[in-house]
Amino acid sequence: MSKSAFTSDLYRYYGDKGESIKNRLLRPIEIKYLRAFRKVKESSNLFLSVYYKLKLRRISQKSQIQIPACTEIGEGFYIGHSGRIIINPATILGKNINIATGVTIGQENRGKRKGTPTIGDNCWIGTNAVIVGNIKIGSDVLIAPLSYVNFDVPDHSIVIGNPAKIIHKENATEGYINRTV
Repeated sequence: MSKSAFTSDLYRYYGDKGESIKNRLLRPIEIKYLRAFRKVKESSNLFLSVYYKLKLRRISQKSQIQIPACTEIGEGFYIGHSGRIIINPATILGKNINIATGVTIGQENRGKRKGTPTIGDNCWIGTNAVIVGNIKIGSDVLIAPLSYVNFDVPDHSIVIGNPAKIIHKENATEGYINRTV
């Protein structure tokens, strides 16, 4: 990812580049994690790549965020709070994704949905949601807290419950996702 990916992530948090002295010193651990994640992606120097991978691992142990460096994540990624977040490395996430604590995005190992999810742009994923299998989540989708999703979800939808059900709604994430890039 380019340097602008982290700048876009900061914009989602602060509304600007977030590079003031105050913001640099008081960055939450989620932002430190995202910075190390983006640096691993952009490092062409082997030494720097290894350094940022080790830093990412150390921050992962502190924050309980487990997103492997090889995971494809678009610009404007927003982690609401530190805490247990697990994302499979083969998962693909679009732009302007908000993710809350306790979320698991994983792999299904057998059956017709064997594989990992692909999630579109402008999605909000609530606390303790579980998304598994070779499924496609559209853009402008709100996945409510505690939902279990193992099926395709069309654009402009709200997913709620376990078993989950889909409610079609234009601008489903309006008011949930701010400062999109």
